[in-house]
Amino acid sequence: MSSPVGDPTSGVPGEPHDLPGGLDIADPALAESVRGGMARVEGLLHDWVRSDFDFATRASLHLVDAGGKRFRPLFTLLAAHFGDPDAEEVIKSAAIVELVHLATLYHDDVMDEATMRRGASSANARWDNSVAILAGDFLFAQASRLVADLGSEAVRTMARTFESLVTGQMRETVGAEEGEDVIEHYLAVISEKTGSLIATSGQFGASFAGVEESRVQALDRIGQFLGTAFQISDDIIDIASPSAESGKLPGADLREGVPTLPMLYALAGENVDPRLRELLSGPLSGTDEVEEALRRLRESDGLLRARKKLDEYADGARSQLEFLPDCPARNAVSALVDYVVARTH
Repeated sequence: MSSPVGDPTSGVPGEPHDLPGGLDIADPALAESVRGGMARVEGLLHDWVRSDFDFATRASLHLVDAGGKRFRPLFTLLAAHFGDPDAEEVIKSAAIVELVHLATLYHDDVMDEATMRRGASSANARWDNSVAILAGDFLFAQASRLVADLGSEAVRTMARTFESLVTGQMRETVGAEEGEDVIEHYLAVISEKTGSLIATSGQFGASFAGVEESRVQALDRIGQFLGTAFQISDDIIDIASPSAESGKLPGADLREGVPTLPMLYALAGENVDPRLRELLSGPLSGTDEVEEALRRLRESDGLLRARKKLDEYADGARSQLEFLPDCPARNAVSALVDYVVARTH
């Protein structure tokens, strides 16, 4: 599956970081606070990817500087606004989740044999697989150093998150077992590969801001729903979008031969288009085949069913808002859920 990717723009250390396009934080004070927090996170990211070995710095900065929505640290900061958002631990935890996310992108590109990431050459294409793997490992190491500053409970939480990220990737690599529903298998994969880290983002932001435990858990659950929804929306965009809204050309998953939710739904019907089944049987290298597959997928019920599943996860996230106080931060989290759905249209 494609990993969530974002805008070609990103914050520069010391400068306000733009919020993801389409996301509206209505409260001016909250919006300004989040932008300021994102700028602090951006500075910390650049500080912590630097090494005495210049090549390690350059390889690690490759994706840091490529941009992105910084969705995970954004959710961390929003969660922190139910408590004390200015705590230094909040900023550190926001940088940690982004470092971990970036590390997984290096590894994903190797496993998917991807050549592009966020509109630029992927690290494995620019250098080779070994460099990309080691750059990801370097970012994991830096994230581990940072999380050690936050205490043993944070270390345990991140260890559980690492476990989910790895088991999710293993599930995807091995594939569904005989007799296992391929849709449920796929949803389990993205819950672990994407949902788990966004859930941790919410948990970290809230807990280090001193938010009461019941609200920390609500934000954790929102993150789990939101993360899974985010990946589904990314799957939809890769097929439905006529432009490179996701930071790469539509049909990237088809070119990599990676099945996504709309594809699985399109193949799950009773009257499956035999030509579509043939096209989805492996990676597509020819432009004409990719265009044909996109057209046939858009004509199938796969996109419609994927959108319905996206709405289910978004509704799950919204159901947790009742456990949070009525305040600008709750409105912003609600807007973030709406944004994940709206980006597919």
